[in-house]
Amino acid sequence: MINLFGIRYKFHPLFVVMMLLSLVTGLFLELLTLFAIVFIHELGHAAAARAYGWNVTEIMLLPFGGVAAVDDPAGAPAGQDVVVALAGPLQNLLMAGFGLWFGQMGWWSESWTDYFVTANVMIGAFNLLPVLPLDGGRILHTLLGFIFPYHRTLLICAWVSLALGAGLTLLSLGGYGGKVQLNFFILGLFLVYSNWYGYLHAPYHFLRYMMYRERRSSRMVQRGTSANPIVVRTTNTVSQTAKLFMREKYHLIYVLGEQDQIVRVLPEHVVTRFYYLENKPGSAVSELFM
Repeated sequence: MINLFGIRYKFHPLFVVMMLLSLVTGLFLELLTLFAIVFIHELGHAAAARAYGWNVTEIMLLPFGGVAAVDDPAGAPAGQDVVVALAGPLQNLLMAGFGLWFGQMGWWSESWTDYFVTANVMIGAFNLLPVLPLDGGRILHTLLGFIFPYHRTLLICAWVSLALGAGLTLLSLGGYGGKVQLNFFILGLFLVYSNWYGYLHAPYHFLRYMMYRERRSSRMVQRGTSANPIVVRTTNTVSQTAKLFMREKYHLIYVLGEQDQIVRVLPEHVVTRFYYLENKPGSAVSELFM
């Protein structure tokens, strides 16, 4: 474990497997270079997150990047999420540029320059795939949040990531030159496992989102925002209503009675508080004003 600037950096077991494979194949120097590239990639994420005031406590290092533990991920504006996600691949682009420059200056051999530049391009490009927990998956999650409610976005991203992870696994078994690509096979399995785990834990992620929802909506109200209406019936549950919340929208809840008349208009914080403070997600919306 490495502790730098108050952030703990840990090695994922997958990284340890790659290290052992490098020892067997005699590519330990290449692995050290890969580690340095991944480490700088993650420093880019950490620096961008800290610049926005995020509290980054831990980063788990993987062969292709890392996964950051952030105290308030769901409460941050979507634009900040995108910038933080792109900060990692940007480091790969910069490193590839420096590698080319060093090669042109004659400071590096042609073969080493090719390896360094290729490694950065592959890691940067791989991270931009729309698969969680890769940077591209985080960007996809953020962009879908402008179209779908947050809960549905969680599920869509999980299924898309599962499908692409499974596709990568199958492709690694012979889709490239008829040979098994062991590295991509391991990475594919990891993506499938992590996203299946994420899908099963979607209720937990949604609960965490709801915990930060009131703070986020208060910021929107303070700076002034237009309200996005949500229409439900008195028999709809608090949980069903909360699952219609969109990340970048402030909502007013229009509650319809049996004759389709509006019986009450509720600000969203009433639903939010009832959801996680009262811990009554299964209660009918009508209980909020009875």
